[in-house]
Amino acid sequence: MKLTKQAESAAGAKGIFHALKMTRRIGSPFKVFELLKNLNQKGGTDCPGCAWPDPKHRSKLGEFCENGAKAIAEEAMNANCDAEFFSKHPLSSLKKQTDYWLGMQGRLTQPMLVRKGETHYKPIPWEAAFNMVASQLKSLPTPDDAIFYTSGRTSNEAAFLYQLFVRIFGTNNLPDCSNMCHESSGVALNHTLGIGKGSVKLEDFYKSELILIFGQNPGTNHPRMLSALEKAKANGAKVVVINPLKEAGLLHFKNPQKVSGVLGKGVDIADLYLQVKINEDVSLLKVVLKRLLELAEKAPDILDRTFIEQKTEGFQEFKKEIDKINREELVARAGLQVLEIENFVQLIASRKKIIACWAMGLTQHVNGVDAIQEVVNLLLLKGSIGKPGAGTCPVRGHSNVQGDRTMGIHEKPSREFLDTLANTFHFKPPTKEGVDVVAAIKLMHAQQGKVFVSMGGNFLAAAPDTSLTKEAMENCQMTVHVSTKLNRSHLHHGEIGLILPCLGRTDKIVEASGEQKLTVENSMGIVHATRGNMEPRSKFLLSEPHIIAQIAAKTVGIKIVDWTGLIDNYDRIRDLISKSIKGFEAFNEKLKNEKVFELPNGPREGVFTNAIGKARFTTNALSNHQLEKDELLMMTIRSHDQFNTTIYGLDDRYRGIYGIRKVVLMNVIDIENLGLDANSTVTIYNNYTDTRRQVKGFTIVPYDIPQGCVATYFPECNPLIPIDQTARKSNTPASKSVKVRIRN
Repeated sequence: MKLTKQAESAAGAKGIFHALKMTRRIGSPFKVFELLKNLNQKGGTDCPGCAWPDPKHRSKLGEFCENGAKAIAEEAMNANCDAEFFSKHPLSSLKKQTDYWLGMQGRLTQPMLVRKGETHYKPIPWEAAFNMVASQLKSLPTPDDAIFYTSGRTSNEAAFLYQLFVRIFGTNNLPDCSNMCHESSGVALNHTLGIGKGSVKLEDFYKSELILIFGQNPGTNHPRMLSALEKAKANGAKVVVINPLKEAGLLHFKNPQKVSGVLGKGVDIADLYLQVKINEDVSLLKVVLKRLLELAEKAPDILDRTFIEQKTEGFQEFKKEIDKINREELVARAGLQVLEIENFVQLIASRKKIIACWAMGLTQHVNGVDAIQEVVNLLLLKGSIGKPGAGTCPVRGHSNVQGDRTMGIHEKPSREFLDTLANTFHFKPPTKEGVDVVAAIKLMHAQQGKVFVSMGGNFLAAAPDTSLTKEAMENCQMTVHVSTKLNRSHLHHGEIGLILPCLGRTDKIVEASGEQKLTVENSMGIVHATRGNMEPRSKFLLSEPHIIAQIAAKTVGIKIVDWTGLIDNYDRIRDLISKSIKGFEAFNEKLKNEKVFELPNGPREGVFTNAIGKARFTTNALSNHQLEKDELLMMTIRSHDQFNTTIYGLDDRYRGIYGIRKVVLMNVIDIENLGLDANSTVTIYNNYTDTRRQVKGFTIVPYDIPQGCVATYFPECNPLIPIDQTARKSNTPASKSVKVRIRN
């Protein structure tokens, strides 16, 4: 372990160096060049990392970031995790390895099978694997005994086929990674504005006057966003960051595509940085809203009263609730100075074009939906929705997590969507709501969820309450994982465990009609094609659509859908999407000549498509943690060498932490008050109800974090997140506000 001073800037020459260093895993410089020059270019490969949109004019130097290069290196690394590997490594030894070690073993190369009581995975032919999955599914007493999970990297084509197969099979049990991240955003935005997506496009950043960033770390999680912020600032925008941790990328950015970024000073990003206490964003926003309403009594133009009167509902109830708040109490809860908040208010009051961005720092709380609705309240007061340079911007993680939901991956599908499927494919889709991630874990744990199929992802590492989730997966009759790399979920299988290796984003896909393309939807509702340019490393690898189609054909037959015909030519899949999903009419035609296209978005145009046809002001609840004297509030975070559950390395360069992941970031006053020592090893635990959850062997790192708050990495601290500690209305695990105690 090595600890250094926290970085004060992101990217620059160091970012280039670390990106190139990571690409050595790929092999020859020529192969690296071929992959990177193709990344995020028109007609090229969409980055398998985040869903940040591509600019209209792509850089000829390379349209990727440091962590994009890491994502490519992770997928395209030379190493193979083949049959020989599994013969040498029993499951008992694999379980003792770190997530980082597991990921470094390379690409999966052929289907593998293990049965309960066996010590090793062994190869199985594709045909036998498909037959085994189909036989297990068809033997279930009811289709609702099966659970079909989806990660956010699955393409539009695969997601559409997957949900179609599952609904023909007879269930809506389609949990996905959205349940664990932006579900709170979808619920809040659907209720207030009528669509569970953001309302801005990338170009809006360049027209904005004020950009608010809540609970987000773009320097690590969405690095190309920093280029957009740099351009916004050059055009006169101010940036306010609301985050318990000071993150390097939001302090200062050295653009690696500019001489001034590599050799010069770069640019400051945050004009105001508010280190709010964990989950006190609603407290802060209520104070800000109260102050804006007060100022508007003397200066009415501070608010967009025409917008409020014509486009919204619920303003008077909202105002009454804000008028009642105790300002002093909420300022204290937020942990900020009055002057800091007043500076924030003045920036808002003097500007009309405001964008609000947020990520998991808002969504993963018990009152996560409330927090996002309070952000919407602020935008509504200013009329900052439905105009250029303004609007909502939930920043998605996985590269197609938004597209998967658009394609119908949802445990609570709308009646309209189901009716369209019924009319297009002439069957009766199930109408009973399915299970989300938390409900799926509980179902499997109770041995009522008997078959678990995962289309990508690392479910065990991503989910809360790790010990309980592990037991849940082992309680299944069958677990099936469609994957590119070995991960921890594969090691805790049901009575039958299958690993089905698939082609990755960088791999060429060739079917009967020739080379195929796939499509994705970025974080701002723009759809475009993606093609791999690398030869598959194994003849046994199949694409996700191909795997889904084979399982579907053997499970539900070809009476309703000709699955085999669809995978001969993926244009046929897109033709079906055209008939089924709004905005995708003439899908194949829209993709000609490498075109991208924008999906319908009412709030973007100032049209609100919720039940009342107007934007809703809402009244929202504060956090209610009721911490005891020796308790702290923990949030889980990513390191810089990490993307979701994928660990690229053991360093967190921007936070000055090297060679270790089992750390707890603490305020020095808390360390002293609890009688602890910096750099000492501790146990972190909690007692929710009668269950004691704990993790051992964590090192204390003194850090600039508000008093009473601590931060740890996931998935290492996911065992501390109770399965029943979830956001109201969205059921998202509350991973960012977990009560803990820390002891030597």
